Amino acid sequence: MINPKIIDYIFSSASIQRWNDYPRMVELVELDKQAHKFIIAYFIAKFEKDVNFTHLIEAGIFEFLRRVVVTDIRPDVFRNALQKRAKEINSWVIANLKDSLEEIDNGIFLQKFEDYLNNPNMYKKERFILKAASYLSTKWEFSIVYQTSAFLSDIEDVKKSVEEELEDYYELIGVRKIALNKKLAKIVDLSGRLRFQKRWAQTPRIPETSVLGHMLTVAIFSYFFSLKVNACEKRLENNFFVSLFHDLPEALTRDIITPVKYSVDDLSDIIAEYEIKKINDEILPNIPENIHDEFCYLLGMFKEHKDEFENRIYEKEIQIVEDTSKYNMNKYNTIDGIALKQCDKLSAFVEASLSISHGIKSKELINGKKQIMKSFRDVQGVDFLKIAKKIDEEFCTTGQTQVRMDFD
Repeated sequence: MINPKIIDYIFSSASIQRWNDYPRMVELVELDKQAHKFIIAYFIAKFEKDVNFTHLIEAGIFEFLRRVVVTDIRPDVFRNALQKRAKEINSWVIANLKDSLEEIDNGIFLQKFEDYLNNPNMYKKERFILKAASYLSTKWEFSIVYQTSAFLSDIEDVKKSVEEELEDYYELIGVRKIALNKKLAKIVDLSGRLRFQKRWAQTPRIPETSVLGHMLTVAIFSYFFSLKVNACEKRLENNFFVSLFHDLPEALTRDIITPVKYSVDDLSDIIAEYEIKKINDEILPNIPENIHDEFCYLLGMFKEHKDEFENRIYEKEIQIVEDTSKYNMNKYNTIDGIALKQCDKLSAFVEASLSISHGIKSKELINGKKQIMKSFRDVQGVDFLKIAKKIDEEFCTTGQTQVRMDFD
């Protein structure tokens, strides 16, 4: 499904600082920017016609991977360089990523990636939406940077440039709604704030990842899972966006670590009940009416409860199903909830493993990693335990050999 090399690339973006030539009151990293961009792109696309959401997802992942490789180039310099040396830059990106990608989906993913970089007309509308989302995410970040940079001589020029760039995308309804601070802007703001909530908050960790960045890593894992099981387009899209939004309510409740959540009888049920209330009061009223039901379905909102990680279909009504492979047709709106939970755990496992490999191995990380390892299983022929063991073998240095042995 995926290999440790590409996982390392994905998570390296959590260490890539943005706006690092300006004073900032908080760290702004590339992984969070890309996650915010995907969320904004989803909502912009829902106001447009003839958008292929599989193409939107793929284009977003391709742009993300390219950005990780060329991270040392400032965005404005990079755009200028692309205009003059696009072919050479894209060849260099492919050369850097080829070994990591060539086994995924029997080489089809790598070929699509190469085609995308070399053909600016491929996924043209989806590219345009992603560019708009990127500028909106950048503008959101800049509003933070501006607060601490007002004394700099060029800051007003930067502000003018950011605002002028956005005008190029006003033909998109969603962009206008966000720019005019309509309801949708509240969702953009709410999701952006998830970058301030750190994962594994009670223990030091390198690299630190936020709830926002975690949502994207789970979404990318879900995309590769969907490729592996030959999911139809709608199933792939659903899996990606369920993962992308699965922790959105934590912007209202904060991230509550699992040991705390389940340490007191009925506490998890009380939290879940409160979460549903906050979703109904503060999220759903700001969701566009035309996608209200669809968004509830993605969040796992049922009449009696909420569970984003249940296997389900939605034809005439929502049904919980055991084997989603029997519903691999667009009309069923299938969601592989159980597999997505494994992707969620895999992301947490990588977070702990990476930190341990960097020498930060607190008892919370080591014990958490052990517990996560015990919960991995095979889902539709995808062996998540095997994937985790390969990651562990790749990431853990000799100093962590005993940690690996404890899993056997």
